[in-house]
Amino acid sequence: MLDDMDKLVSLCKRRGFIFPSSEIYGGLNGFWDYGPLGVELKRNIKDAWWRDNVRMRDDMVGLDCSIIMNPRVWEASGHVGGFSDPMVDCRASKERYRADQIFVFAYVYPAVNHKGEPTEAWLAGLGGTPEEAAEHVEKRAAKLAKRFGQPVGAPSIIPYLKLEPNDRDKVVGPATEDRGTLTEPRAFNLMFKTFVGALESESNVAYLRPETAQGIFANFKNVVDTGRVKLPFGIAQVGKSFRNEINPRNFTFRSREFEQMEIEFFCRPDQAQEWYDYWRKARFQWYVDLGLKSDRLRLRDHDPDELAFYSTATADIEYAFPFGVSELEGIAHRGDYDLTQHMKFSGKDLTYFDEERKERFTPHVVEPSAGADRATLAFLCEAYAEDEVGGESRTVMRFHPRLAPVKAAVFPLVKRDGMPETAEAIYRDLKRRHNVFYDEKGAIGRRYRRQDEAGTPFCLTVDSQTALDGTVTIRDRDSCRQWRIPKADACQALDNLLDGLPIPGDA
Repeated sequence: MLDDMDKLVSLCKRRGFIFPSSEIYGGLNGFWDYGPLGVELKRNIKDAWWRDNVRMRDDMVGLDCSIIMNPRVWEASGHVGGFSDPMVDCRASKERYRADQIFVFAYVYPAVNHKGEPTEAWLAGLGGTPEEAAEHVEKRAAKLAKRFGQPVGAPSIIPYLKLEPNDRDKVVGPATEDRGTLTEPRAFNLMFKTFVGALESESNVAYLRPETAQGIFANFKNVVDTGRVKLPFGIAQVGKSFRNEINPRNFTFRSREFEQMEIEFFCRPDQAQEWYDYWRKARFQWYVDLGLKSDRLRLRDHDPDELAFYSTATADIEYAFPFGVSELEGIAHRGDYDLTQHMKFSGKDLTYFDEERKERFTPHVVEPSAGADRATLAFLCEAYAEDEVGGESRTVMRFHPRLAPVKAAVFPLVKRDGMPETAEAIYRDLKRRHNVFYDEKGAIGRRYRRQDEAGTPFCLTVDSQTALDGTVTIRDRDSCRQWRIPKADACQALDNLLDGLPIPGDA
């Protein structure tokens, strides 16, 4: 399992999984580009989600809603008035932080410091959790203590937001060594504002959507009227969302542009808890089935004080990334809040009439909301491994075959005796059904290593024996086992291997 995020970031850049956006111009914080391997991996994750949650079900339909919607949508959803984080600026470093992610550690020293200040030093640590902040502060405290010859005392943890205003002047900011550089917290709306039309006036204000869910709620009546659906049913959507995060961090985990995979599952109020329990279990199992089988994956129910005022139950599917335990997906029992809000603001009837029971009511909603980028990052972390093969170390990405960017690579052992021509013919046959790669450059061991790093589960090699008996070698990425099959069976063999069917025996 990966424990050093820098290794993964380096591999992603080197092998073309993920690049910093507009890197030749210095990049832009919170934005990322997916390279040739990364775009295939992320697409495979989205395709697997869509197939398993939409196409394989009789009670699910899909939508693709616009990114910019009538701004009244966001008033109804509460985003215009309440979608904000407390923000703090540092006057010295000019950095901006989320106030709820700053934890102050009060260290007690046995004497006054070099400035003659009191023996208590208040150091602010930046992190999503107190533990992450503590790691940052420990290093700073040890450095300062060594510099001024003072031992470090035991710290006490205080959230910055809970400090009294007159105490905030004592805090040393995350990126400075001076006290009192942090401003008072103030609200910061996370939506990206834009203008629709020729004039940039308040009457033309619009927003890039901060989530895909509201497009589903706004289209509920359209789907009911045209989709021939009956409760219970779900509406699914995969699409881009945008949030002007104060402090993007942890590689692609917290970005300003990201992709969501969301379901709004509508049901009768008396069936909502049953469906919540169903989706809570089903969504966790989906990650397990695709490879997140380690003890890093967990399901956590929200405490009562964490719940939104309209929610009766919420659970997070969390993954222990190298930078800490963080959310992959949330499953929320949202009641009838969303449809009720949109009826109030739009004046349209979004209730549902049950033909069998002859009654009209507002459906309740269970929402499984997943991040495609976060899922991609989790699968990258889980797949990363280092081991030895034949006495040589290698880096290997052990993706589930459904998610692997490249399904197979085809090699001629050497560039002579008709091997390239035979290998290329096999490659062309395979490419009709799968994303495969052809490589004839370098020693065969080096070619295997390149595909191991790309996460390619199988390699097929044409060698001198192919001309004698018409067989080729298949190599398994994880076990490095090799066996031979007839070249005419290559397509079917790869299909079987990718579907988890019995591996063909040696020819």
